[in-house]
Amino acid sequence: MTRNISALTAHVLVLALLLGIFGSLSLGRDEARAQTKFTGELERNVTLRILENDTAKEKGYFAELLTAFNEAYASYGIVAVDANMDQYTDLEQDGPYGYGPDVLYQANDALMKYTDGKHIQPLPVEQLSCYDQISPEAWDAYTVEYGGEDYIFGVPVNIQGPLLYYRKDLLPENWRQNWDRDQDGVPDMVEYWTELYAYSKQVREESGGSKFGYMKSLFDTYFSSGFLFSYGGYVFGAGGTDSADIGFSAGDASKGAWVLRQLASVMNQDCIDDTITVNAYSMLANGTYFATMTTPDVYTLFLDELAKEYMRTENLNETDAYAKAAENLVAADIPKLPASGDLEDRDGATVDSVMMGGINGYAISAYTKAPNAALAFVDFATSYEMISRRNELLGIVPARADVATQAGGLSETVNANLMAGQIAVMPSIRAVAQIWTPCQTFFSDLAKDPFRLPEEQKYQTIEALRQALEAVDEQIYAAIHTLN
Repeated sequence: MTRNISALTAHVLVLALLLGIFGSLSLGRDEARAQTKFTGELERNVTLRILENDTAKEKGYFAELLTAFNEAYASYGIVAVDANMDQYTDLEQDGPYGYGPDVLYQANDALMKYTDGKHIQPLPVEQLSCYDQISPEAWDAYTVEYGGEDYIFGVPVNIQGPLLYYRKDLLPENWRQNWDRDQDGVPDMVEYWTELYAYSKQVREESGGSKFGYMKSLFDTYFSSGFLFSYGGYVFGAGGTDSADIGFSAGDASKGAWVLRQLASVMNQDCIDDTITVNAYSMLANGTYFATMTTPDVYTLFLDELAKEYMRTENLNETDAYAKAAENLVAADIPKLPASGDLEDRDGATVDSVMMGGINGYAISAYTKAPNAALAFVDFATSYEMISRRNELLGIVPARADVATQAGGLSETVNANLMAGQIAVMPSIRAVAQIWTPCQTFFSDLAKDPFRLPEEQKYQTIEALRQALEAVDEQIYAAIHTLN
């Protein structure tokens, strides 16, 4: 880390010069002339409060970042500290009273809701070392148009796109003969939802209902909505900016809802609420679950649980347990879906999955008293060295192309999926806050359907699902436009 600090210190000396040529961005030309916050002069003897996510704290990355930054900027008297706030703190409420952080790390939809009230600042991102390494698709998540001009309010750090996590050592011994019909050396059940569905049925039947194949809390809008998007659904129209055009029922989205209902039928009732979300780490580790879906940044949490399980059940030392866990825990791209929307259709055409995702990044509070120092922190935290370390410790998918290329594997795949449109980034407008409750209510009800008595089941036809999704669209519209 000492060598990395030395390499990073060099940009401190030129940062002030780089900032100076940009001046200030704001929400209008007159305000920009009147208020120049990014002057190029680093504030001295200031303390920056940094809001990071809990996983970064738990895995030790945040402490490393603070130590490295503080050593690099010690001569300026600039000190970055943990804001000691909940990771979902509300800047809109806290900032005006001086309680908010100076720098925030959150998902794009959480950060960009603050643009309307000018709670976060537009940034001179062209001057940051990461600028040319981040794709336009990632920058778009933090871009807003005001007065015919685009302003960027956040700096992408990592791409959140769902991955399929599974246990390689739980594959059947004969998978090469019975579960690799395309003979590509990859188990069919991690390439196609039809095969994962079939395998899940087999696992549940053979275990008498004590073990499961694929398990996921289906009420979770973030993960379940992707099944709708894969068949033509969307959140808002006009690229996510038109909240009057709500599209969860658009296209053949009802096929995606039918897929979800079929998946629920091979799970248990834990899929109705957040039970699986909470216990997935331990259940995958003890072999109750074969596979689940979640984001890249929790890879290390699965790894820890599996290593502990090997230490407990196989009496392995820590080094050997982690080596075995790393060998058997696999994070794969999301399987392909049947074009028909029927998981029993194992021989039909397939379509790529399009999953909801997000871009986590940094923003700077409009209430900070040290904007130049805050920008220096963001530049440091998004440098090649620090993003590489974040990837190493947390298993993130870096938004920086150079780090993603170096990491290879799924980091490159997820970046490619984003650019190919296979990750539908959460809209960066305030109205997105109104989608969660109506969708969650529907997905929970849908997951419950296979466990109802036959005469009480509500979603046995595509038409019934289409009507239910149209009702979801109407509820979201009302929450955004009518009730307000």
